[in-house]
Order: sequence, then C-alpha cells, then structure tokens
Amino acid sequence: MTFQTLASILAMVLALQASTPPTPVTGLPDDRETTTPIKHLVVIFQENESLDHYFGVYPRASNPPGEPVFDARPDTPSVDGLSDKLLAANPNGSANLPFRLGRSQNYTCDQGHGYTAEQQAFDTGLMDMFPQFTAAACSAASFPTLAAYGTRIVMGYYDGNTVTALWNYAQHFAMSDAFHGTNFGPSTLGAINLVSGMTGNVDMAHTADSATGSLARDVVNRVIVGDPDPYYDDCFSGDRVAFQGKNIGDLLNAKNISWGWFQGGFTPSTPYSGKTGTTPAIPAKCQTATARLDKKNVVAYVPHHEPFQYYKTTANPHHLPPAATDEIGHDGPANHQYDLTDFWKAAALDQLPSVSFLKAPAAQNGHPGNSSPLDEQLFVVDTINRLQSTGDWDATLVVIAWDDSDGWYDHVVGPIVNDSSSRVDALTAKHKCGTGANSLAGIQARCGYGPRLPLLLISGYAKQNFVDSTVTDQSSITRFIEDNWTLGRIGAGSFDAIAGPLTNMLDFTQFHPEQVILDPETGQLKPTQ
Repeated sequence: MTFQTLASILAMVLALQASTPPTPVTGLPDDRETTTPIKHLVVIFQENESLDHYFGVYPRASNPPGEPVFDARPDTPSVDGLSDKLLAANPNGSANLPFRLGRSQNYTCDQGHGYTAEQQAFDTGLMDMFPQFTAAACSAASFPTLAAYGTRIVMGYYDGNTVTALWNYAQHFAMSDAFHGTNFGPSTLGAINLVSGMTGNVDMAHTADSATGSLARDVVNRVIVGDPDPYYDDCFSGDRVAFQGKNIGDLLNAKNISWGWFQGGFTPSTPYSGKTGTTPAIPAKCQTATARLDKKNVVAYVPHHEPFQYYKTTANPHHLPPAATDEIGHDGPANHQYDLTDFWKAAALDQLPSVSFLKAPAAQNGHPGNSSPLDEQLFVVDTINRLQSTGDWDATLVVIAWDDSDGWYDHVVGPIVNDSSSRVDALTAKHKCGTGANSLAGIQARCGYGPRLPLLLISGYAKQNFVDSTVTDQSSITRFIEDNWTLGRIGAGSFDAIAGPLTNMLDFTQFHPEQVILDPETGQLKPTQ
C-alpha cells in the first residue's frame, strides 16, 4: 500500500469521524449556552515542540542525581513514542540516534521548521531526513554544552526530569499522542489554524513587504507559509499580511459570547498617540522585556504569535487597554485583545470569559532560542495552580497546546487529510504533497496534517492518566469551541470541517474535584498533595 493510498483511507475515516454532531448535555444550569458542562475554556498556547521531543520516552524517566524525580503510576498507559528499537536503530542513521537532553541543557538553539523543510525531513513518510533538512547546529559560543552534537541536536529529547510538570499533568489528566499541526510550517500557521483552520485567503490589498523583500517567500497563492507579522499591529517588525474571512472570535461575537486573547507584553512600552492638529500619530511600541531563569532579558511580545491581529474585525492595532475590568471579554476599545494581566484581573472577580487564549511572554513560551522547558514550566504551572483556586474551576477546561514542532524529530507521519501541489511542497515529490486534486476549497500550499505536537487537557472532567490516540489537529480546538457554544462552522475551506474531536479525552458523567498543585520550579506535586 502506498503512502498516498494510506493517507487517503485515513482521511476518509477522519472525515466520517468529524461529521458526527455533538450531543447536547441536558440537566445543566443554563444548558442552552453550552453542549457540555464546560463554561470556561482556557487555551494555553505554547511554542515549538514536537511530541517526541517532550513525551517520546514517557513515562520512563532516567532520574539521575540532582534532577527532580519522576516515578510513573503503575497503571500508566503507553504512548506511541520512541521505542527501544527507534532509540537503538533509527531511520536517520546510526550517527543520528535520539538522545536524552538533561535538565542542565534546557536552553537549546532554534531548529529549522519551514513549510518545505519539514516536508523534506519527512521524506515521503520515511521520517529519515531530519538532520539534513530541519537541524540547526547550536553554536559553541551560545550553547557550549550542545555544540558537539552538531546537526544531531535535532534528535534530542527531554524526559520527566526536565518536563516534569507536563508529565505529572499527564498522570492526573489526559494527553494525546496523535495531535498534529494542521499544516507543516512555522508559528504563524499554527496560530492562524488555532483560531480559524484557514491559512489561505490572504488579503493581498493589505500586505506590506519589509526591506528584505521576503513577502514572496511568506505568501504563496494567497496562503501564508512563513512568519509574516500581522497587518493590523503597530508593533510589527517585518513583512505584514492580513486575512479575509472569519475566525473563531467573529463566531463568538455573533453569539455575544465573551472571549479574549491575552498575551504577555501586549501592553505597549510606548502607548499609541493619536494625531493632534498637525502632529502625526505615533504608533505604539512593544519593547517590554522579561527575564528568563538565567537572568537574560527577552522582549515579551511577539507580533506573529497574535493571530487575531491579522483580521480587521478582531484586531486592536494600537494595543489599547480595556476601558474597565468589566469590559474584559466583551466589546470595547481593546476589541478582545489584551495583556495577560487583564486575564487575572477578570479571574480575581470571577469574571473569566467563556473562551480565553493565553500566550506567555517570549521568555516563558518554550520557544528554543528565547525560552526553555524550565521557563515554560514556571508559566504553565503558575497559571494552572491559580486557575484551580478560582470559583469557576468546576466548569473550566484547560487545553495546553503548541504551535509547531520547531523541526525537532518525531517518528510518526500523520494522515495527509489535505493534499497540495505548489512550488513550496515537497512531501511526496518535488512540488507535491499528494496530487492537490482534493484540497479543501481547492486551496493549495496547505499540506497537512503536519508533525505531531504535544496536547494535554486539564479539568475535573478530563479522563485521568489517559492517553488518547484519536487523530486531532489545531483546528480541533476551534471545532470544540464551535460545538460547545453552538456557533456553526467557519467553513470556506477551513480545516474545522474535518477536524477530529477532543471529547474522547473527556468524561462528562463524572467530575474529579481533587486539585493537582505542582511546584513551578521542580514540576513535582506539592508536599501537601
């Protein structure tokens, strides 16, 4: 059976699976609002990790001296991870075997994760060309403990002695070993797919090329394949694009359901100054920096990580603050785009929006090069510890997801549910990801599903110590929102039409009230637990 034939069969299975409508839950307080007991969804959207990079050897931790100990529960299910065979004889060759990165190696350089490069690394599904196409050797000056690995660095992985909190969350809640980037490629694609499932429909009347002239590399056939900044954002630094069409915020607004995107560093370091008489307006600047664990300061706000700024209907170009705390989640000057501090202001008053997207400051978003698993752990654990103390916890679902794989090795090729034929495709042949004949809405340059990414669901309704192998993708989060609040579909070629469900990771017949409070530094359970 060929790779393309297998992909087609899997695609049909997914389409049938995704076509099943949600079953409304009855007997709930105000069950007209949601189809499940979930009244508050909080999406923590992190950066650049493949599943094998974080969970490849789960739940087997090395437990060396001096690192936090992780001991799995005896009933822990296995994941489709790095088997003993893959660790000892890998398709990338004997010189490129996967290897453990220790806790002291938490800072690594950024790997290559371009739309084309990731397809080339997959090598028609053989998964054997990562060192050649997505690896980026770490310099001796910046990463002295990693330089000796050369391009083999792309095969590195962490275990439960470094990503300790995530492994402990998996022990007490639900994780997936079949969650994928909707498409191949970098951060902007993941962010846009999270909120619309549609990286096409670039508004070519609202684009701006930077001095480097790289817009032609970022946009192909009105589809983004790179990392341009949002057109409707004062704090841009490179190419800019806008999107036509709808996103999940538009659907929530149409039903008057509260929501918001909350990002570290969104409050400008220099506020916008409107035009006064003959004095021109001064755009906002976003240069506030926060410190990593190693005391290095990193500018907190990254424009191309903010997907709603690409759409005129949901943008807050000048980074205006909400007029009052009561506005948070609702219409107003901020237009649903906020700083992270605004989320906690609303939480303190038990006024969480129905849907919240949280984006860590760059120092804590997990992105190699500017963050680390340990910095990321501080953000994730602090967020979840605080959420468990709110009055809304018994109706809250937290989704922890990532935007792309960063090019880190992962051994699984997902089903190609949307093929493509364009000059930037290279999965099954040069300029090919399948034939492109069956692309959603006929739009090319959206080959997917892409690499596997981690996914965890945290809630009293999450199945405990559960690993789900239902094939899902970033637009599955969009679909959950659509279904839970009965919004309808974005459609028009969005992946939401075929997205697999997240609900197999949840059990709405029982609620587990016990809290899981972790130490943000070690990731281990607090002694009182």
